[in-house]
Amino acid sequence: MKAIVYSRYGAPDVLRFEEVERPTPKQDQVLVKICEVSVNAPDWRLMRATPVLARMHSGLLRPKYRILGCDIAGVIQEAGPEAKQFHVGDEVFGDLANFGYGGFAEYVCPTEKALARKPAGITFEVAAASPMAGMTSLQGLRDRGGVRPGHKVLIAGASGGVGTFAVQIAKLLGAEVTAVCSTSKVDLARTLGADHVIDYTKEDFTKSGQLYDVIFAVNGFRSIRDYRRALAAKGTYLMAGGDWPQIRQAMLWGPILSLFGSQKLGLCPTKANQKDLVYLGELLEAGKLISVIDRRFPLSAVADAIRYVEEGHARGKVIINVDPSRATAGPACPASPVSPSIAAEGGRGRITARARGVQEDPE
Repeated sequence: MKAIVYSRYGAPDVLRFEEVERPTPKQDQVLVKICEVSVNAPDWRLMRATPVLARMHSGLLRPKYRILGCDIAGVIQEAGPEAKQFHVGDEVFGDLANFGYGGFAEYVCPTEKALARKPAGITFEVAAASPMAGMTSLQGLRDRGGVRPGHKVLIAGASGGVGTFAVQIAKLLGAEVTAVCSTSKVDLARTLGADHVIDYTKEDFTKSGQLYDVIFAVNGFRSIRDYRRALAAKGTYLMAGGDWPQIRQAMLWGPILSLFGSQKLGLCPTKANQKDLVYLGELLEAGKLISVIDRRFPLSAVADAIRYVEEGHARGKVIINVDPSRATAGPACPASPVSPSIAAEGGRGRITARARGVQEDPE
């Protein structure tokens, strides 16, 4: 099979497009023929071993995972002797981050626990775009943030892969949502249902005097003190993505600052599980949640896709078309724009779309 492999840490140039042996499922594993896979921040962080602490997970001197890629959608080809949930021909999607990665390839053998059935009403690329970003937003806002109707929620970095899901999920939970993004992405944030949109190039939300019950940060532009200043007295700040200084502050200072006063500040760890995967699939199929897709690349161009995501300018998710015959719209790279029909109903956060996957023009 063809796969993107690497044997040393570094820039995207360390990734190689090669022919490797196809895996065989063991015990409760299943062989999945991958149709689509999306790019996530852990892919480039593990590739570069950035921050250095990442090596505790990925290998001290050399990569433990030869093939990266965690968000997949595909079709079951074979099942191990103890695999009971899925059968040959089942369409599935899932997050492999806790199960050895391996998504940047034509086939992968994850445990059944990493997967859920793909709803018939959504495409493979929409399914592949949703696991990590969707679960990060869902678990962060619902479980750790405790978002409920009437809460004021700020999403910092609202136009990226996680941010686009976070805006929608916060609305579904009944919050009044403020999205923070750059000028070119203001319209996208409004389309996704944000009640207020702040262009960070023109306005500093930390100095406006407005306080938020939950701040969900998925960028690298603010210090923890800035976020704390915009947080309500009993508010929660969750760092779901950003640069190393921001991660370090949330990891080290967050627990300490939380000891003084009633504010809670810290990281937002996420763990994939089937229950949340199934729920995300139901939301996507019902049209209550959409996957915003920026660009598509072929499997051979994963290095280029990761470079693009690393730049931090992607609107929504970047998709790798592993099986071009399963592609549903546009050429592989870059994809042509689609004309979506999207409406947020009555401020309730219900989002419908003519296409479950909404594509944005590249900047």
